[in-house]
Amino acid sequence: MFIFIWIMKNHDLRIYTASQLALRNGQDRQEVWCAYKGRIYDLSLSKLWRNGMHYEHWAGQDLTGQLKEAPHTDRVFEKFEVVGFLKQ
Repeated sequence: MFIFIWIMKNHDLRIYTASQLALRNGQDRQEVWCAYKGRIYDLSLSKLWRNGMHYEHWAGQDLTGQLKEAPHTDRVFEKFEVVGFLKQ
């Protein structure tokens, strides 16, 4: 049942290129997005991502390779909305 609901909920999500994601960096546009494992998350409401920066990490990028440096696990993304998928 959960898989069916997830598919239905994410069916209409767009696929974005890395260039399109890069514009959602909190500087060029108000959206603060990042990608992780192919999914794009909206971090705009997070106080930790104000102005598109979280410690040494910038929004508008694929952070998959950078998570190993973080003091948290990938479960941190569970609290953010998936807004699209990153084109590979």
